[in-house]
Amino acid sequence: MLKRDSILIRSLRNKYLIAVLVFLIWLLVFDRNSLIDRVRYIRTLSDLEDEKQYYIERIDEDSRRLNELKTDKDNLEKFAREQYFMKKENEDVFVIVRED
Repeated sequence: MLKRDSILIRSLRNKYLIAVLVFLIWLLVFDRNSLIDRVRYIRTLSDLEDEKQYYIERIDEDSRRLNELKTDKDNLEKFAREQYFMKKENEDVFVIVRED
């Protein structure tokens, strides 16, 4: 037990070891680019990449639908009726809402 304590005390008295430990703690915790911030940035980057993929898919779907509406008059009429409740003259529109 005495030998182990003396090794620990000797290593704590070593100024180079203390400097390295302080430097590592500083880099891992307190620095602007610390390990904690690095993990947070990686998680944020992953979330943003998922969001980017969602919006790319949404843009593709909306572009396809817009092209469909521009090229087919029947689809445009159907879209106007469904989304904006438009109707022809002498026509009644009944809106049925499902309650789940």
